[in-house]
Amino acid sequence: MCPLTPRNRTWVGSAGEVIGVIDGEGGCAEWVFPAAPDAVRTARSLVRGTLRGWDLDDIGDLAALLVSELVTNALRHATGPIGVRLVRRRAGPDGVLLVEVSDPLPTLPRTRVARPGDEDGRGLQLVASSARRWGTRPGEVGKTVWFELAVPE
Repeated sequence: MCPLTPRNRTWVGSAGEVIGVIDGEGGCAEWVFPAAPDAVRTARSLVRGTLRGWDLDDIGDLAALLVSELVTNALRHATGPIGVRLVRRRAGPDGVLLVEVSDPLPTLPRTRVARPGDEDGRGLQLVASSARRWGTRPGEVGKTVWFELAVPE
């Protein structure tokens, strides 16, 4: 969990787009979205903006794309709030950005091979081929799908 203090806790949201909190200080940010189509666009925008503020523009587009895929999957398969969390770990050549997307559905996702004519089924393949590492883990309620991106020096 991102360390939140009264000083850096901010309630954000307009027209119900974001229902949680954000903490952009200290290399950690976290949001909770309602299970609504606007969540994908809003998550993508907040991820890009946060990474721009952390001087990580180089990985902003990729992180936003992968978050879009995972939030879309959560919208398709789960109901209830969707959490997105960014954690910047370490600086220098071993720097990593951890990105997590959580939803209340306990079923862990499976990668599958999409046929050329399929409309969906490529999101986890995209995450697996683009991320340094990725995985899933069950939570007390639901699950989290996570991935890591190398942070450029």
